[in-house]
Amino acid sequence: MASLRFGAAIGKALADAMEADPCVILLGEDVAGAGGSFGVTRGLLDRFGPERVLDTPISEAAMAGMAVGAAMSGLKPVFEIMFMDFTTLVMDAMVNQAAKARFMFGGQCSIPLVLRTPHGGGVSAGPQHSQCLEAWFAHVPGLKVVCPSGPANAYGLLRSAIADPDPVVFVEHKALYATKVDLPGDLPALPLGEAAILRPGEQVTVVSYGAAVALALAAADAMAAEGVSVEVVDLQTIQPWDEGAVLASLRRTGRLVIVHEAVEAFGVGAEIAARMADVGFDALKAPIVRVGAPFMPAPFAAALEQAWRPDAARVVQAIRRTMQRG
Repeated sequence: MASLRFGAAIGKALADAMEADPCVILLGEDVAGAGGSFGVTRGLLDRFGPERVLDTPISEAAMAGMAVGAAMSGLKPVFEIMFMDFTTLVMDAMVNQAAKARFMFGGQCSIPLVLRTPHGGGVSAGPQHSQCLEAWFAHVPGLKVVCPSGPANAYGLLRSAIADPDPVVFVEHKALYATKVDLPGDLPALPLGEAAILRPGEQVTVVSYGAAVALALAAADAMAAEGVSVEVVDLQTIQPWDEGAVLASLRRTGRLVIVHEAVEAFGVGAEIAARMADVGFDALKAPIVRVGAPFMPAPFAAALEQAWRPDAARVVQAIRRTMQRG
């Protein structure tokens, strides 16, 4: 067993993928010499050289176009957008080109690229550096969207994302980079599209992803003290999401709470709630409850940001609410 930080797990996944496949290259602002804004790619330039670890100009659109072209020509680019807020500038390349290529060319062309980007608050970065925009990409046919919750699945999911023949948006919560857990020496790749049950339970299902998984687990601990058994499901992959696993859990518990840091309105939770209200209606003992950020930009001030972001107490309130109904 060895301790591994979330950021280091991502760096290890990149290094192992590059070691295994010479077609894997890294692109991004400061990913080479500086090792990335969060230190994730530190040391990779020295190990793999400037032909495979490339600093780019501060032009997200140019970087995305370069990645799409590289993927179409046989490489497997992993490019980093320093903050998810600035994926607004890659939309044409990702949504109109990468996501559509397999369809447009009759299945003869794949785009094996990964867009890595951090999202979320917790560091007082303000409204232009804290947004969770994963629902945008999950709405686009042809894109896969992944959001790990810890070092182990960050490694395993990224290895699978890089190996995938289609474009993947790999979302990393910036508040997780320093988190550390003890892990075995050999980490397996994890299949995309499969959720994980992190805590079995009998009375309420809480579904989450990314950093919000820790809130779900903390709330489950708190509710256990009150005699309520909570099952926690980590989606891991947002698109395609594991509908079967969520439905099976709902059928075991009869109640569903969905938690994410992204704005609640029109979010990932809304899709899951709508689908479960359809296919899982007969299992529901109470209305589905969502927990997300309010419909406003992330505040700069630490105290305001703390009030704006969902926390474990709000998840506990949501669980109590669904337990009191039905």
